[in-house]
Amino acid sequence: VLWEYRLFDLGWAWWAWIACFVLDDLKYYWVHRFGHRMRWFWASHVNHHSSQHYNLSTALRQSWTGFLTLGFVFALPLVLLGFHPAMIAICGGFNLIYQFWIHTEAIDKMPRWFEAVMNTPSHHRVHHATNPRYLDRNYAGVFIVWDRMFGTFEPERDDEKIRYGIVKQLGSFNLLWAVFHEWVGIAQDMWRAPWKHKLSYLLREPGWTHDGSRETSDQIRAAWLERQDETITALPERTNSS
Repeated sequence: VLWEYRLFDLGWAWWAWIACFVLDDLKYYWVHRFGHRMRWFWASHVNHHSSQHYNLSTALRQSWTGFLTLGFVFALPLVLLGFHPAMIAICGGFNLIYQFWIHTEAIDKMPRWFEAVMNTPSHHRVHHATNPRYLDRNYAGVFIVWDRMFGTFEPERDDEKIRYGIVKQLGSFNLLWAVFHEWVGIAQDMWRAPWKHKLSYLLREPGWTHDGSRETSDQIRAAWLERQDETITALPERTNSS
């Protein structure tokens, strides 16, 4: 229906395909970012991250409940611009195909120019890490430039071993639990919460609680950075005293 109200007729020219692919990847960046920053979205995405191993099979851990997040809404502006829904769907498919190969530890770093523009195994390893430094970073699908533009880029460091999985590891190989555990957690939190906070357990970031009993990724990262600053500040004092 929305297609009937499009602003332009962009057609199927080669440049329209390129523009659609780039803009669809920008759309993916924001869908993915919401997938980590809103618990409702995270509940569908978490099973992709819950593996403590990182290889090509990790790429196949896809959502069973993605339809509940209504992520297709993010594609509606592209339809309004005049990109045909079929073109958007095809570009989205190629986006996912590209992302398959970056789920590996077998490839270290790509050439510098490639690392600067494209999403790579190195960048995506950071995204799958639970290290405080790396939490909620590198959301890109194909082009890492979006993370550089919007302040969510973090390079992989050689001096810090990556720990994969989620902040609170599953501790279970039960497939159904891996897929639905966060939905169960949301239901439990909403049931126990005061009325004024119930909706926040659906719409706020993962880890948020009305009583501060758990930590969000921002809080975990901030606490870690504070400890790093304290360590750096203490080093000259230790050196002088010795």
